[in-house]
Amino acid sequence: MGDDRDRRTGRAGVVAVIDVLRFTTSVEAAVARGASVYPYRWRDDSAPAFAASVGATLAGGSDPSGPSLSPLSLRRLNTGDAVVLPSPNGSTCTAIAAETGAAVVAACLRNPSAVADWLNDSAGPVVVIACGERWPDGSLRPCIEDLLGAGALISALRGSRSPEAESAARAWDAATGSDVATWLHSSGSGRELHARGHGDDVSYAVELDGSTVVPVLRDGRFVNDSAVRRGD
Repeated sequence: MGDDRDRRTGRAGVVAVIDVLRFTTSVEAAVARGASVYPYRWRDDSAPAFAASVGATLAGGSDPSGPSLSPLSLRRLNTGDAVVLPSPNGSTCTAIAAETGAAVVAACLRNPSAVADWLNDSAGPVVVIACGERWPDGSLRPCIEDLLGAGALISALRGSRSPEAESAARAWDAATGSDVATWLHSSGSGRELHARGHGDDVSYAVELDGSTVVPVLRDGRFVNDSAVRRGD
């Protein structure tokens, strides 16, 4: 679509970031509660200072009962709360995408139809990023949950597709005839979460279209783009 720009944002296209287990699912969970999420690339000593600078609570901080990267912990947030969510994959992809000047939206298996409706009203190109995971040595590894999340979103989008996008959409179409929940629970990422006592996070993440929120990055934080969805 060349240099076409999104008529609502004035930016060059939109990037949809997908990190199903667990960053973008956690963003959906928080935004659905009326909270906002600041993505942050690093889970290090700089994170508390950043959270303080934006007046937000740091997920995974010193309070064991506070918010964390677990989406279920973020379901306890209230309207107006703000949380900083460090994630080496999802937050990093979000930051890199934002640096391009594109609008950024967070998608997962809980909201592909809602996000697709939002994207289908875009005049610019759409880039879908399946964030993937990391091996113990820090190198990237593909993961089935993000491939399927990307495919679920792409399948609902109008317009032409790259071969890579078409492959993801076909993977999703093939998977919908199977038990996707079982696949994700038994995937590498799913098994890791079960081993750490977070199997319920996987169950939450695989509730297909269980949400209608559209988390869009505005001024460095994800908020629900409800005004756009209403056509205001």
